[in-house]
Amino acid sequence: MIGFIIAGLVIGVLARLIKPGKQHLGMLATLLLGLAGSVIGGVIANLLGTGDIFELNILGFVVAVIAAVLLIGVAEGMAGRRSVRR
Repeated sequence: MIGFIIAGLVIGVLARLIKPGKQHLGMLATLLLGLAGSVIGGVIANLLGTGDIFELNILGFVVAVIAAVLLIGVAEGMAGRRSVRR
């Protein structure tokens, strides 16, 4: 479980480094988006038959980082939309 949290944090941080621009996300949001990306990457890797959902492998890691980048974009879009409405 601790390994899963650390992997999620690493994936979230990598996704924030890859995504251009400044993200207005805290450490908790980065962790949660990294964990969500990690789960998505694990599920896709499992569906492709390259490993278990909680097993660290290259394909799952790459998909997890891509998913986390997309999730960060969605989170930024939602946060930006909320601030425009005010």
